[in-house]
Amino acid sequence: MFADVILPLPLDGVFTYSVPPSLEGQVRVGLRVSVPLGRNKTYVGIISHIHHQAPEGYAVKDILQVLDVEPILFDSQLRLWQWISDYYMSPIGEVYKAALPAGLKAEDGYRPKTETYIRLTPKFRNEQALHIALDMLQRADKQQKAFIDFLDLSMDNGSAIDCQLTRDELLNQGHSLPTITALVKRGLLETYEQEVGRLNHGGEPHLENIKPLSPVQQDAYNQIQFSWLKKNVALLHGVTSSGKTEIYIHLIRQALEQKKQVLYLLPEIALTVQIMQRLQHVFGNRLGIYHSKYSDAERVEIWQKQLSQNPYDVILGARSAVFLPFQNLGLVIIDEEHETSYKQQDPMPRYHARSTAIMLAQKFGAKTLLGTATPSLETYHNAKTGKYGLVELFQRYQGIELPEIQVVDIKDLQHRKMMRGPFSPLLLNKVREALERGEQAILFQNRRGYAPMIECKQCGWVPHCQHCDVSLTLHRNLNQLTCHYCGYTYQVPTECPACGCKELQTRGYGTEKIEAEVHDIFPEARIARMDLDTTRSRHAYERLISDFSAGRTNLLIGTQMISKGLDFDKVSVVGILNADTMLNYPDFRAYEHAFMMMAQVSGRAGRKGKRGLVILQTKSPDLPLIQQVVRNDYPAFYRSLIAERQQFHYPPYYRLVYVYLKHRQDALAETAGVELGSRLRQWFGGRVLGPDKPSVAKVKSLSIRKLVLKLEPGLNMGEVRKYLALAQQQMLQDKRYASLQIYYDVDPL
Repeated sequence: MFADVILPLPLDGVFTYSVPPSLEGQVRVGLRVSVPLGRNKTYVGIISHIHHQAPEGYAVKDILQVLDVEPILFDSQLRLWQWISDYYMSPIGEVYKAALPAGLKAEDGYRPKTETYIRLTPKFRNEQALHIALDMLQRADKQQKAFIDFLDLSMDNGSAIDCQLTRDELLNQGHSLPTITALVKRGLLETYEQEVGRLNHGGEPHLENIKPLSPVQQDAYNQIQFSWLKKNVALLHGVTSSGKTEIYIHLIRQALEQKKQVLYLLPEIALTVQIMQRLQHVFGNRLGIYHSKYSDAERVEIWQKQLSQNPYDVILGARSAVFLPFQNLGLVIIDEEHETSYKQQDPMPRYHARSTAIMLAQKFGAKTLLGTATPSLETYHNAKTGKYGLVELFQRYQGIELPEIQVVDIKDLQHRKMMRGPFSPLLLNKVREALERGEQAILFQNRRGYAPMIECKQCGWVPHCQHCDVSLTLHRNLNQLTCHYCGYTYQVPTECPACGCKELQTRGYGTEKIEAEVHDIFPEARIARMDLDTTRSRHAYERLISDFSAGRTNLLIGTQMISKGLDFDKVSVVGILNADTMLNYPDFRAYEHAFMMMAQVSGRAGRKGKRGLVILQTKSPDLPLIQQVVRNDYPAFYRSLIAERQQFHYPPYYRLVYVYLKHRQDALAETAGVELGSRLRQWFGGRVLGPDKPSVAKVKSLSIRKLVLKLEPGLNMGEVRKYLALAQQQMLQDKRYASLQIYYDVDPL
């Protein structure tokens, strides 16, 4: 008997091992096994196939140990892994590494959380023996008091004879650990460890808390159900604050009534805090949460619960939740489906959670709902051409108007010297008025740090990263320069190394500098900042959102994190400080991402009770895109871009594959790029563009070259992938390219 085993290594294919006779009755697909590789390495692999076909050409090693009694993967997961590996051109070992929590990838990596309990020893579990025990302790006052407190606490929990208390409960009564240890040594009490879950149990479900839908929402709900009769995927295109989440809740209830499980995906961990509270209010302990800010042990416990006979019915999570085990999936909701956060960038596999979740649903015959106020062009195109169902919801909940957007020409104001740093007079006046009325304001600046660069005032020298082709960002709070590509930090220079000038000035504005200037302008404001630097832990997210929701802070400064579906009742003014930083970017998706970002940020204004105001600052007020944002005219925005995409062979009309080459020697990266481009053109002809240097041409000391494949519909993608893999294999057989890295990004963002 032989077993094909997936190992957590960046190597294509599986490894075949023989099954010793002693283990033949234990092996099954989906079990973890310990296997040898090389001379002295062992790995934890997963059995993907069992057969009797001996491999040819090499001696097969034995499986060393079977680590599970029951599989930790279902067949549906293994099939999904294989699809991700094939489609995104990533070794299945990389999919394994991305999918499983770390505690399941090591033989001893996960330890259940335990707590120390205390109880009476067997010989003192009767009333007569308890009297004897109290007599024994007459001369040991501390021990006697601790023992009496133990009995009192036990009686509170029912009975002292068979009660179990945690040791901490007794310690909390003011007793010391040595006192409790002395009672154990006397043989009166005994301690033992008991496994306790890390998971939040959420209380009983309360489906009666589900709010009734408005007539407009009910109509959208009915349209979704109708569209699912013909197509398994539907797009709910609803403006911000139209009540999409309430529709989701009604759809989840329907799925649960049908005994089905639900996967609810969100693009950012920040969003899970608010949505989690809404869903727990209704679904209680039927809801599980899963994302990367949870500890590894918590993720292992959720994984194991999903394998059990009592799994969570609803999983709320970010991108990685698509990998969880599901037993009877009936509904997948992908909220804010347009978000780029759904695409994994580094490391491999570079999968898109939206596409992966649709494929997961397909394997279960489940329905999928994509929800957003600003659909991605690919999704909207699929809906308009009939591949997906389309349901539109253009009225805000309770009839609240969409925010008024006033455009400010900052180029003109700068010329007239009327700007105060990055702030126009109109923006400052409107923020001040909002704060005086007891309302809240949000300022959006999509750059973190204090300043994107510092510069010598005399000669123009700018510090760059030693390892990457980028300038360094100043973080004043940490008093350091940081590379946002490799994370390397540098001391802030006191003088210019080029000319010796001591006058170094900052250029541009990051959120940290915006925060500092806002403190000076509005000293009475209670200011918070939300960016990657202030939200590195799960609790930091929760605290920032909770404080702003409760009004403990009233002015929020943030990067794109604040654009993502957060719902605050009292926000009346939103300021977009500089729209041009999003527009002037060398990417064919720049306008698409800019429109989405501005529309989403604008949607944070005027959520409850009154119309909000958005101040949109730009040097290009007459740009058609700006006017489309002002009118919230998504159809016009779509029409303006879709013709351009078709003309220049971009998605959704063509499929893109980016090919990246990385090497420490720039010249060798260039040579390899030219050679690989030549090989690919033999098969793909004019569909291959490049090689070119990307806008950031060196990261982590590796020089980068990039090739682009534009592939028209109708091509056999299986054949395409076969030729790409062959080209990579041929290149790496050349000794010159032994340390060359080649990888593919399929459907890049």
